[in-house]
Amino acid sequence: MIDILIKDILPIFVIMFLGYASGKSKVFSYENAQVFNKLVLNYALPAALFISIVKADRTMLFNDLKLTIISLVIITGVFLWSYFSCYKFFKHTKSEAAVCALISGSPTIGFLGFAVLEPIYGATASTGLVVAIISIVVNAINIPIGMALMNAGGTQQQGGKKSNPVLSALAEPVCWAPILAVIMVLLGIKFPTILDPNFELIAKANAGVAVFAAGLTLSGMKFQMDKEVAYNAIVKLVVMPGLLLLVGWIFGMKADNLQMMVLAGALPPAFSGIIIGSRYQMYVRTGTSSLAFSIFAFIVAAPLWIWIARMVAS
Repeated sequence: MIDILIKDILPIFVIMFLGYASGKSKVFSYENAQVFNKLVLNYALPAALFISIVKADRTMLFNDLKLTIISLVIITGVFLWSYFSCYKFFKHTKSEAAVCALISGSPTIGFLGFAVLEPIYGATASTGLVVAIISIVVNAINIPIGMALMNAGGTQQQGGKKSNPVLSALAEPVCWAPILAVIMVLLGIKFPTILDPNFELIAKANAGVAVFAAGLTLSGMKFQMDKEVAYNAIVKLVVMPGLLLLVGWIFGMKADNLQMMVLAGALPPAFSGIIIGSRYQMYVRTGTSSLAFSIFAFIVAAPLWIWIARMVAS
């Protein structure tokens, strides 16, 4: 666990601090953060989502139906609860609540999935299965839902009228790219591996630029620590993995898959929510503060969930 914290969690803080320091020293401006976010949202993130999902195998999705169904129901359910609670309890707009759901209702499985699971459970087919299925749920289902909810809340306007929220969401590369990848996987269409570098080169910029931009964004505002930030962290680090563990145990999931699913659910918030929020200037301060606090809290939550999940699974 110490190795994971040093190799995978510490770099997030280092890069975020570099972004924060560059903003405070005026090397980059707040406007530059918007440019970085636009680069990630329109190009790097869609490429990363597409190339990661398209490598999955159709049989993987049906290899463990309990894993697939429980991941889908619980993660999407917590995502929608995060949206509802942000809108009803904390009195944000529907668009802001959608960004909140993209942050506190989605684990950063694409960036930290393999990095956290493989050192603990090994580079096995089961590890790849868990990462692939949860990646599809987060990236091909929750992101399009979140974008649609943002548009339904009035984020995008055309000619003074609201456009169709679903169609507006599907027009975004960050939505149609993972959906296209899932369709290709379900149809058994193999993406030529020789073309991977065309996507991977820009995809590699995704996590680093996103975290740097989050730090740069945070430099332009005061860090916020209040009950809403704490609530978001609890939803992400406690409620989601707790429900995954409970439901997975009730339905008798395989021990290893149950443990990996729980730890994947306990990962910090997805960077995609921060990117989308910054791009549309919504829920930026609270969202970025929630991300930073959740990463710190993950240092405690991760070993705790590993221990609890192993105890329950055994």
